[in-house]
Amino acid sequence: MRAIMVMFDSLNRHMLPPYGYRDIVAPNFERLAEKTAVFDNCYAGSLPCMPARREIHTGRYNFLHRSWGPLEPYDDSMPQILKENGIYTHLTTDHWHYWEEGGNNYQTKYNTFEFVRGQEGDCWKPRLKWDVPPHIDGRQDACGRQEYINRWYMREEKDQSIAVNFSNGLEFIENNHEEDNWFLQLENFDPHEPFFTPQKYKDYYKDGYDGPMFDWPGYHQVRETPEQVNHCINEYKALVTMCDTYLGKVLDLMDQYDMWKDTMLIVNTDHGFILSEHGWWGKVMMPYFNEIAHIPLFIWDPRTGVRGERRKALVQTIDLAPTILEYFGQKIPEDMQGHPLFQTILKDEPVREYALFGQHGVHVNITDGRYVYMRCPQPGKEGELYNYILEPSSYPGAIREKEMRTAQPFQGFNFTKGMPVWKIKGGYGISSLGFPPKTLMDFGTLLYDLDSDPAQEHPIQDEKVEERMKKNMALLMKENDAPREQYIRLGLEYPD
Repeated sequence: MRAIMVMFDSLNRHMLPPYGYRDIVAPNFERLAEKTAVFDNCYAGSLPCMPARREIHTGRYNFLHRSWGPLEPYDDSMPQILKENGIYTHLTTDHWHYWEEGGNNYQTKYNTFEFVRGQEGDCWKPRLKWDVPPHIDGRQDACGRQEYINRWYMREEKDQSIAVNFSNGLEFIENNHEEDNWFLQLENFDPHEPFFTPQKYKDYYKDGYDGPMFDWPGYHQVRETPEQVNHCINEYKALVTMCDTYLGKVLDLMDQYDMWKDTMLIVNTDHGFILSEHGWWGKVMMPYFNEIAHIPLFIWDPRTGVRGERRKALVQTIDLAPTILEYFGQKIPEDMQGHPLFQTILKDEPVREYALFGQHGVHVNITDGRYVYMRCPQPGKEGELYNYILEPSSYPGAIREKEMRTAQPFQGFNFTKGMPVWKIKGGYGISSLGFPPKTLMDFGTLLYDLDSDPAQEHPIQDEKVEERMKKNMALLMKENDAPREQYIRLGLEYPD
């Protein structure tokens, strides 16, 4: 038994051909859909980057207890469980947050790991004197400056981190396709912003634009011209086409070595990205609309033979760890909240009625597949927020000396395996953004009916539906052993 996970970051479900979008060049995603079960109702759990990756390891929600951070000593790690039971695990990635403060303890859970440098603001190549080229938006800090230095060292496609990363993954497959009992996680930062691609991918989307470079939108309301907006969207499409090209190389090897008979393939992402929908760019600063939270998922399980079929069951990121463990015949830890998807792939068997998703410190969201309910913290209660941690690190600058002075010992939760933790005042880790952002709080509580309003443009008022969603939100929070202040913040009754 072998398994390959090809993971992309910020891959938009609604912009892929298997999900109905035609204005993009992505033949290998179409080919993938013919070879896998395609999930129509997959949602993220904890967002954004590192919270999602913690879920991939632990199979449980992250966002109700802490912000962006490392794996904790009490966490169950899917790759580590495989490693300890004779399944060889390898990670190759260009996701630079693994090597930042707040992203540690992940890569060491694998037998071996490789890291490709140069994405976004990765502090890679040193240049003391450097002029940033004219551009619209983009990061104005050291991260932004570093990005353009990194690009200078990746002028040819073969040198770009996605190319090197896939080369590493393909090398692993070439070297081990005749071996048994291994798991490869081929994880890619792209198509995360900035949307940096060679010209040949841009040529698919010529739009006559002749203004300043615009391939790195910030996290704010749209303020650019329609021509600039259209061009930036085309830059994202070019990067998806590049991702598609490299995905095809994995499919080619699976064809070449007839690996479909005994190798699981998962293609997934952590979340999507707002590209001017709802009048915004990015994520974090607005509610988690479906462009961000409703994500693509493709799974081939050779035991089922199911390919080219759609699955309607409501599934989430937390289901990936138990799915992989079950595939390798491993016991699923009690603290994992996700479910193995074997029966769902086989016959669309449901695994849940409701799914929670969100980000530490802001809206808590729930969906039943038709309705999406976004519960905003109550006025005056936004500050009732704590991180519960043992590892005192988060996104750079997030847990500072001032915050550490608020630390109090706390007895722990049902999933901390008897370990006490620190209770630290504070919220989500990107302190430079200010949290919670006022723009997000201004949205208030929202309820959408996806049947009548799939684009989530017109929130509805329906007291009966809202009460049902509130009740099940509280129940799922209780299952997650959410801290009591989360109920206070959201104005929810603690379920008996």
